[in-house]
Amino acid sequence: MGTQRSDTRDQSARLMRRATYASVTVAMTLVVAKLVAWVLTDSVALLSTLIDSLIDVGASLVTLLAVREALTPADEEHRFGHGKAEPLAGLGQAAFIAGSGIFLVIEAAGRLTAPLPVQRGEIGIAVMVFSILATIGLVAYQRRVIAQTKSVAISADSLHYAGDLLINLSVIVSLGLAMTVDLPILDPLFAIAIALWLMKNAWTIGANSVNLLMDRELPPEDRVRIIKLALENPRVFDIHDLRTRSSGPQTFIQLNVELDGEMTLSASHAIVTEIENRLRAAFPGAEVLIHQDPAGIQEDHHPDFAYEDTSALLEADAASQPRRL
Repeated sequence: MGTQRSDTRDQSARLMRRATYASVTVAMTLVVAKLVAWVLTDSVALLSTLIDSLIDVGASLVTLLAVREALTPADEEHRFGHGKAEPLAGLGQAAFIAGSGIFLVIEAAGRLTAPLPVQRGEIGIAVMVFSILATIGLVAYQRRVIAQTKSVAISADSLHYAGDLLINLSVIVSLGLAMTVDLPILDPLFAIAIALWLMKNAWTIGANSVNLLMDRELPPEDRVRIIKLALENPRVFDIHDLRTRSSGPQTFIQLNVELDGEMTLSASHAIVTEIENRLRAAFPGAEVLIHQDPAGIQEDHHPDFAYEDTSALLEADAASQPRRL
C-alpha cells in the first residue's frame, strides 16, 4: 500500500510540474504577441489583455515555485509536508491580480475623458484569435491535471486562464466595434469591464486560499462519502469526530470508529486497516488516521459539533436524494 501511495504522489508530481511549465510557456508567448499588437494598435483594451498576460507570467512563475515547494517531501521540521505553499502562492496571485486591475481602471479612466482612435485593429484581432486558441489548449490540459491531482495552485491558475478567454473575446468585440463604429469611448469601457473581471477573480482565488490556510473542512459531499465508506464495514457501530482538511495536493482524514469492546486488538486493527485502504482508494494519496473506541462508551468528543456533524451530514444527504415513487 505504501508503494501504491508513493506511485500516486509521483504521478501527481509529474503532472503538476508539466502543467506549470506549459502555463509559463503559453503566457510568455502571448506576452510577446500582445506587446507587438498593442504597439501597432494603441488600444487600451488590448493593453488590458497585455497586462493580464503579464500577470499570467508572474502568477505562473509563482505557481511553478509553489508547486515545486509543495511537492517537497515531508521532513523533520515539516512532518505534514509543504502543501501550504500552494495557498500562500494563491494569496500572492490574488494580490497581484487585484493590483493590476486597479492600475487598468486608472489607465482606462484617463481614456474615457480623452479617447483615442484604435489603429490597425485587424492585427489586434488576429493576435486575440491566436491567444484564444492557445488558452483553450492550456485550460483543457490544466483541467485534466486538476482532475487527477486536486492542485490548488494549478486550479487558481486555470481559473484565471479561463477568464482570459472572456477577456480575449471582449477585446475582439472592442476592436471590431472600434473599426466599424466611430465610438472610441468603447475601448476604455471594455478595458474597465475587464479590470472588474480581474478583481473578481482575485477575490475568488484569495478566498479559496484563505480557506485552505485555515484548514477548512472538505466539501460536504466528500465528508458524506467518507462516512458511508467507513460504515460499509458491518462491524463498525458508528463513527464520530470526523475531521478533514487539505494541504496542497495532500488530503488528511481523521475519525474515530466505534467497535465491539470485546474485540481483540488484532481484530480491531484489521478492521481499521480495511477502512483506511478503502478511504485511500477513494482519495488517492490521502493521509488517514483512525482511532478505535469501544461502542457505547461515554467520553468527551473533540468539540460537540464534530459528533453531531456525522448524523447531520447523513440526514442532509438523504434529504437531497430524489424520492422513488
